[in-house]
Amino acid sequence: MPVRPAVLPPDTSLVRRARKVNRVLAETYPDARCELDFDNPFELLVVTVLSAQTTDRRVNAVRPTLFAAYPDPTAMAGAPREVLEQIIGPLGFFRAKTDSLLKLSQALVERYDGQVPGRLDDLVTLPGVGRKTANVVLGNAFGVPGITVDTHFGRLVRRLGWTEETDPVKVEHAIGALFPRRDWTMLSHHLIWHGRRRCHAKKPACGACPLARLCPSFGVDGPTDPIEAEKLVKSQGPA
Repeated sequence: MPVRPAVLPPDTSLVRRARKVNRVLAETYPDARCELDFDNPFELLVVTVLSAQTTDRRVNAVRPTLFAAYPDPTAMAGAPREVLEQIIGPLGFFRAKTDSLLKLSQALVERYDGQVPGRLDDLVTLPGVGRKTANVVLGNAFGVPGITVDTHFGRLVRRLGWTEETDPVKVEHAIGALFPRRDWTMLSHHLIWHGRRRCHAKKPACGACPLARLCPSFGVDGPTDPIEAEKLVKSQGPA
């Protein structure tokens, strides 16, 4: 039988640094949570699909109208395409997103009796649902720990030196090895909030960052002067 290569555990000093970062971010953002509004797993699944290529605030703005008209998979599966397109039009890519919502709702009705499944393996079989969306739903609607590798999460873990991976699935597994499973969902929120508010893609607020002493990328892309950096800090995610 072939011998499987040994899987090396993560470096203990890296684990300590990473967990310290998470503790600091938890203190910095005590209200960190999913910034998409939802009342049940179906709503979270739909708004997460809609959030691609737009902002959470824009999705939240169309959510009341969307679910007042189509509150469950059965109703949405039978929605007239042109009505759905009109409702979600402000979000961009509305034709593709309408197609996703119709197919997703139909699949839920046909395969899961109109209920959102609570397993990753089932969720990723649904039209328009990848691991990122599935982990958002599992972590926030079902209490099942999951790591959400969006653009903010991926950028921050590379800046922090936790991994050099760029493939989202490889990033998910690499970072998951550094933390207890119970911490995965809140870790995702902490990093995403930090990415939206301070650790911006083009010009991070390095001089106003609580992770300054823990970040190997401090000052590489952003100003280190506290006054200049403070001007870059946002009180909430992008509009």
